[in-house]
Amino acid sequence: MLDFRMETFLTVCQCMNFTRASEKLNITQPAVSQHIHFLEKHYNTKLFRYEGKKLKLTGAGEILRNASLTMMHDEISMQNQMQKTDEEEEIRFGATRTVGDVLMGRILERYLREYPDAKICMIVDNTQELLRKLDEGAIDFALVEGFFQKNEYDHQKYSDENYIAVCAPDYNWEGKSETDSAGLRKSVFSGQAVSVENLFHERLLVREEGSGTREVLERCLDAQNFSIRDFDKVMEVGSLQTIRELTKAGCGITFLYETAVRDELREGTLKRIPLKGFEISHEFSFIWRRGSIYADRYKEIFRRFSS
Repeated sequence: MLDFRMETFLTVCQCMNFTRASEKLNITQPAVSQHIHFLEKHYNTKLFRYEGKKLKLTGAGEILRNASLTMMHDEISMQNQMQKTDEEEEIRFGATRTVGDVLMGRILERYLREYPDAKICMIVDNTQELLRKLDEGAIDFALVEGFFQKNEYDHQKYSDENYIAVCAPDYNWEGKSETDSAGLRKSVFSGQAVSVENLFHERLLVREEGSGTREVLERCLDAQNFSIRDFDKVMEVGSLQTIRELTKAGCGITFLYETAVRDELREGTLKRIPLKGFEISHEFSFIWRRGSIYADRYKEIFRRFSS
């Protein structure tokens, strides 16, 4: 059972404000301060510091936060297991939208053929929301395509996936001028690579903030001193399927994992845009809280998912 002072500590970490933490816990602010002081005395180190008026975790505080989140997660998992019979085994996990839409149907079909009585609860959300649910103990592990702090989560690579730009095969390119438009149209449909800045006059269809698919694009653009804001028109869409349908309809261009549009590329309803200096691949990863006592169980589930 997690010590009540550790619960106070985690709430302060979440709020980064003693007053808001006391309101959330329904205790007084002096009680919050007392709990934190007890932990600092117990571990003989400062857990928080102020930078101006902002409360920040110290290095020691960050270590304790990570360990406490794992302990809280494992306690919730233990409670769930204790309430089930010996025959019951429930798998609670998350998958990002690309993984959920593209891979999980095939993975779970294989899994259920081998374990037909398995109880499975899968949550599909963007990477940041899944990390939050993992920290809170709402799920045991996750399959993600986004970035995560590797000092907070243990992980195993599921696959390497190519990340590409696509458009409709008859897409009507905008371009800066008639000359540029004709040049770009010829470059793309003749199979010659173009630079990513040649696409900035097109409507970019992109996932919402917090999405791993979007973060890959943002980081790649940033490495070339660009950003999503360089596109003249940006449309945020939270649904992978809607992005595919809008792109096929010629409503804009998008950047997705190749595996997410493999059928469309094969059928010719989408076409890859060849780009110079934009060859990207990224890992799909199986992750859980670092240091979890259930690590061996999660590794076994990963083995079953991968077989």
